[in-house]
Amino acid sequence: MRVSETAAYPQKLPATGPVREALRQAGQFWTPDWVAQAMVGYVTAGGADRVFDPAVGAGAFFRAAQAVAAQTDRCFTLLGTEIDPAALRQAQQHGLTAEDLAGVQVCDFIRNPPDSSFPAIVANPPYIRHHRLTPDLKTELRRLSGQLIGKPLDGRAGLHVYFLLQALRLLAKGGRLAFLLPADTCEGVFASDLWRWVTHNYCLDAVITFTQDAAPFPAVDTNALIFLIKNTPPPAQFYWAVCSVTGKEPLKAWTLADLTKPATDGLAVHPRSVAEALATGLSRPPLVPQPGTVTLADFAKVVRGIATGANEFFFLTCAQAATLGIAAEFLKPAIGRVRDVAGDLLTQEMLDQLDRKGRPTRLFAPDGRPLALYPEQTRSYLEQGERLGIGTRTLISTRNPWYKMETRSTPAILFAYLGRREARFIRNGAGALPLTCFLCVYPRDSDALFIEKLWHVLSHPLTLANLSLVGKSYGSGAIKVEPRALESLPLPLSVVQEAGLRTDTPPVSNRAELLPMAPQQAHQATFSW
Repeated sequence: MRVSETAAYPQKLPATGPVREALRQAGQFWTPDWVAQAMVGYVTAGGADRVFDPAVGAGAFFRAAQAVAAQTDRCFTLLGTEIDPAALRQAQQHGLTAEDLAGVQVCDFIRNPPDSSFPAIVANPPYIRHHRLTPDLKTELRRLSGQLIGKPLDGRAGLHVYFLLQALRLLAKGGRLAFLLPADTCEGVFASDLWRWVTHNYCLDAVITFTQDAAPFPAVDTNALIFLIKNTPPPAQFYWAVCSVTGKEPLKAWTLADLTKPATDGLAVHPRSVAEALATGLSRPPLVPQPGTVTLADFAKVVRGIATGANEFFFLTCAQAATLGIAAEFLKPAIGRVRDVAGDLLTQEMLDQLDRKGRPTRLFAPDGRPLALYPEQTRSYLEQGERLGIGTRTLISTRNPWYKMETRSTPAILFAYLGRREARFIRNGAGALPLTCFLCVYPRDSDALFIEKLWHVLSHPLTLANLSLVGKSYGSGAIKVEPRALESLPLPLSVVQEAGLRTDTPPVSNRAELLPMAPQQAHQATFSW
């Protein structure tokens, strides 16, 4: 993931522009020294004298190893790989010598890994998400995961996931690994296969999370975690820690003490069941099952919004639709941006205001009839789309015919599923069809009073707080929730009963309620199992 260099050499991250985009493309965001030293402290606490970094970059972990060596009166051989020679030049600019970097091979760690094992591996791998990988590389990575864990991982796994797999393959018996990874590593659709394999074959020693105030990478939309793993038989429990202060202490003190130092202010630590954590999510707090809970699936079905594949062609303003002469039967009211909805109620007046501002509010939704059967002007527009190659785009090319739009019934409730503290449930008073920035929530009962009660339950602060239990977490408080995950959203029983929703029938989900462990429990937990 590689996300700020050292405190002495901070990486300056532009908010936007080509430089920022280049960093995203390469996944090159550097590691703060207080995080790097804590990670090196762990991998060397077992006595290793060789430290390997598969993504050396600007050398944060090499400098951290030098700092730890000086503090512990030890000496480490520094080894690594790096694909980008320019990054190694930065390492020298930041204080490392050519001798320090003599053990670094300039090569692709995934395609050309070392042929030896290592007792200590530490990394902040390139954070390159799946949509930035070429189709050929994706195929190669899926083949690699199939070889290593016995089945290909879902194609939405980013490059950082494969760095972890490759590094684990090279971890010597009894060796230690510390990886800095984004939360999507344990929240994505591939996470279950990945972590069940890891925890079945290795010892998950600890997972370290960070509060928002202590985020190692505050300028990057990434929720970071540190994973500490040993190549020893897997235990039933591990340590789950929350770091709430920046700086070398107390995190470094804990790792240098081989995870035996009691929790202090700024670092809450407690043992946790591997089985529970896999079910809940390694990035999420421990959860205590309570009987009798209900989830959104008990009251509604969730489907993603409409993916047009070409908004500029299918999502139109009223003026565009009138000029093109598209027949009214193929135009449906629609909403395409979360920020176009102020508050938690979408009204027809809002759509009218958007239309007056020149915002698209009409979905061009052709059916599957042959072109010759469309009204003349509508047919002319579709023929124009063919000339422009609209039908050859990846998503659209899977349709038959290409112009046949996805269909959705009008949802009573919309969910803004990806936002920076803007995730919310919206009553669809305008009868609009949502595009993919929303999820469609279809109540199981069409009664207006039932829908109103359900909406009030979903909008309750206690319900919204539970989104963190089912969503993917990003930096700055952003959360993304997929349809199936939203259906598993726990609804506080007290809120459900207060709203008057019926709970006297067996829940559809038949799941226990999940409630976060109280913070004081984390501080008071013991360190043995």
